[in-house]
Amino acid sequence: MAEKAVPSIAGKASTGNIELGRVQLAPEVLEVIIGIATTEVEGVANTTGNFATGVAEKFGKVNHGKGVKTEWTGDGLIVDVYCVVQYGYSIPTVATEIQKQIRHALFHMTSIETKEVNIHITGIEFEKESE
Repeated sequence: MAEKAVPSIAGKASTGNIELGRVQLAPEVLEVIIGIATTEVEGVANTTGNFATGVAEKFGKVNHGKGVKTEWTGDGLIVDVYCVVQYGYSIPTVATEIQKQIRHALFHMTSIETKEVNIHITGIEFEKESE
């Protein structure tokens, strides 16, 4: 299994002259923050995961990080989000809003700046007709 890099937030935590230690985030935490920020955007139907996340959801497990991939490079954090847009919404507008929401949420919750936020639209969800 590939090991994911664990980021440190702003180096070491300190108050005045006293050093308190390091703060580290699990990659899953970033994925959950990104997933929740994505689903809060108007026009996003859902995020798309793999077969395993689909099976887990059938058993009632909610996976907020599904459809999110993060990668640390020498230049910074690269985020890839795979989602479905609701019919009738402008895809470029929704994608831009997702990028803004993700950057805002990550920065204000973790102080991490993103290098790239790539949005992959994997489908369009049409309204279901009620009987």
